[in-house]
Amino acid sequence: MPAVPTKGNLIAAKKSLELSRVGYELLDRKRNILIREMMSLIDAASELQGRIDSTYAEAYSALQRANTTLGMCGAIAQTVPIDNGLHISSRSVMGVELPSVTLEEREVRMPFGLSTSNSLLDEAYMRFLDVKRMTARLAEVESSVYRLADAIKKTQKRANALKNILIPRFEEEVKFITDALDEKEREEFARLKVIKALNG
Repeated sequence: MPAVPTKGNLIAAKKSLELSRVGYELLDRKRNILIREMMSLIDAASELQGRIDSTYAEAYSALQRANTTLGMCGAIAQTVPIDNGLHISSRSVMGVELPSVTLEEREVRMPFGLSTSNSLLDEAYMRFLDVKRMTARLAEVESSVYRLADAIKKTQKRANALKNILIPRFEEEVKFITDALDEKEREEFARLKVIKALNG
């Protein structure tokens, strides 16, 4: 239902229209920043994924060679300590909380003795350490991409609501009130002319 055509309502409608336009511009800017951030993370994720795949292949190849020379390495693997050095914090990009995953940097010590292992097992161990670091980074990047995609979708929805629903509604309201006030002004002007002619 259109507002009553008064100057107060016209001012209010113009203000709402202006706020909606500013809101749309801000949401559009936010969406573009989030998209840029997501695209850079997608590039990082695909590069990381390629590195992880090749490092995994190297690690398994080294482990197979170690198994061939040492026999099955299951018992030796039990000597590798559990790593509790994974920490997750967050950072904010345009109000979107993105995870930041870090692995504690520790001095690399071979957890098995020289008499029970060889350089092939050492190489496999080092490759798997690399994989662990890259996997932590990939988890951070992929989770961030998912959160950004969700935020972009929501931002786009809000921007569309402003652009396609609220802004046209306020534009229509401003036009309706302006036209009604102009008509009222013309009627008043004509009435004053008639009164002047009658009194003149």
